[in-house]
Amino acid sequence: MAFVAALFLSSLLTLSVSSPGHALSMNYYHKTCPNAEMIVANTVKTATWKDNTVPAALLRMHFHDCFLRGCDASVLLNSKGNNKAEKDAPPNGSLHAFYVIDSAKKQIEALCPGVVSCADILAFAARDAIVLSGGPTWDVPKGRKDGRTSKASETAQLPSPTFNISQLQQSFSQRGLSLDDLAALLGGHTLGFAHCSSFESRLNTNNVDPMINPTFAQQLRNICPIKNKAKNAGASMDPSSTTFDNTYYKLILQQKSLFSSDQALLTHPKTKGLVYKFATSRKAFREAFVKSMIKMSSITGGQEVRKDCRVVN
Repeated sequence: MAFVAALFLSSLLTLSVSSPGHALSMNYYHKTCPNAEMIVANTVKTATWKDNTVPAALLRMHFHDCFLRGCDASVLLNSKGNNKAEKDAPPNGSLHAFYVIDSAKKQIEALCPGVVSCADILAFAARDAIVLSGGPTWDVPKGRKDGRTSKASETAQLPSPTFNISQLQQSFSQRGLSLDDLAALLGGHTLGFAHCSSFESRLNTNNVDPMINPTFAQQLRNICPIKNKAKNAGASMDPSSTTFDNTYYKLILQQKSLFSSDQALLTHPKTKGLVYKFATSRKAFREAFVKSMIKMSSITGGQEVRKDCRVVN
């Protein structure tokens, strides 16, 4: 689940964390579409049986959605005419498993037309992805609306794998997320795969990142040679990349994390303490992750319930 790109803020004034006019609730579909979450869970489960990279993809998709215009499913919209959508921007080039959301949406529309937003379906799917990977479950607040705008240029606001701690802190705080949330949410990097482009800047033999284990750096150089690089060359985020565990934090302490932004957690007293805490207590990490996921996924910003997740109504 690589977070990619740079920082600045334009559209985030439209965001609100469950603002009074757009409050989320646990029983939002209790009467209108009670089977919605079960349909999403079964769809994610079926897809994961066929492709074990699906959970990491869905979790990353949800992050990349929430970090721009709020959790409004703008990441699902297709480019149209002269408008290049978020999903077609370089930071989102490796996002996949959109078909899982499409499938769940189609089934839900057949039962409860025009009721369940694509944004809620994506939030459910991200939670189910964690559960299927051996992680915790939680009750997802519901009632998000889908956005009508998706701009590739806005992906420049996504946090980059090269960010230092102050850049990360700024990026997260602009979304109402604390250093505690930062340390917990980056733990999502325990799932998935990263392409060489996300970390090869750390491997320059003339200017090696002092925060990386030398043996590990050499292993990565073998995977990502300067010349003749395979298009999809890269490395798993951690050795148990399909299991939601606290290995990510243990690797940071060994200076074996892929991204400099992950290793940067050790450069601030608060996040450093949390890395040690989560590395030694799986329970503490799971509890913190759930709390921060609910907080992040409650950033709202949409206006409608799309009939088709790829196009506005």
